[in-house]
Amino acid sequence: MANLKDIQRQIKSVSNTQKTTRAMKLVSTAKLRRADELAKRSRLYATKMNQVIAEIAGRIKCNKVGGIDNRYFVEIENPKMVDIVFVTADKGLCGGFNIQTIKAVKKLLKEYKDENVKVRLRGIGKKGIEFFKYNEVELFDSVINLSSKPDKVRSDEFIATSIEDYKDGKIDGLHIIYNGFKNMMTQELHVMKLLPVDTKQFECGEAQNSVLEIEAQDEEHMLDSLVNKYVGFSMYYSLIDSVAAEHSARMQAMDTATNNASDMVRSLNVKFNKARQAAITTELIEIISGVESMK
Repeated sequence: MANLKDIQRQIKSVSNTQKTTRAMKLVSTAKLRRADELAKRSRLYATKMNQVIAEIAGRIKCNKVGGIDNRYFVEIENPKMVDIVFVTADKGLCGGFNIQTIKAVKKLLKEYKDENVKVRLRGIGKKGIEFFKYNEVELFDSVINLSSKPDKVRSDEFIATSIEDYKDGKIDGLHIIYNGFKNMMTQELHVMKLLPVDTKQFECGEAQNSVLEIEAQDEEHMLDSLVNKYVGFSMYYSLIDSVAAEHSARMQAMDTATNNASDMVRSLNVKFNKARQAAITTELIEIISGVESMK
């Protein structure tokens, strides 16, 4: 009977775990809906901002409107130091969500190391920060409780250091790496090079047909302001997109865990019934044997 009690204890334990994972799935589903709505509203603004920055960059490149030497738009041939900003979750239990971002960061770190380029690694999110600290990878700076609760003011304060250092020539590039939301079932890894602004994909024919008018005396101020807004919002949007993807990944992970728990409970019930039948059969044999011995 001790074996039966052990199996019953296991069934109870797995059932309790199943209730927890089911509740966590429902919580993540609700949070995902809110995060997805925010991401959708922000995505349109981010798209328009990218179009404007690309158009400005194209005009500078094709028409050479005075700002061609602006550091934000000039590709640096031999960079000496770059910033890599990564975004991971503050919590686990979300499948391979965090490890995909970490692998992408490690890959980019190796590429720059092979090119003898120094990297300032800047981390957002407890899981990624803990991973690199455990593996003794130096972090230039880090912040927690931002990826789980995206805040525009804190996001701008965090990325402002990279923007200013790029403008002052202390760094020669800025990358953001994060796992973004694609749909309810899929996350999409993003490795974005924000600085210098890429002008290669903009055609000069588009620049000639542009409705934008740039006054020479306003170029430097306008470009600095525009790039600050572009990089700042890109940083904020990556946080919004990442938190939506995090809830999506956790929802899937908890759904899988709930299904696995259900399968395990079913298997343990079969095992319990077999053990109980074996115990009953043993008792019957003992009773019959006792009766026969008394004859």
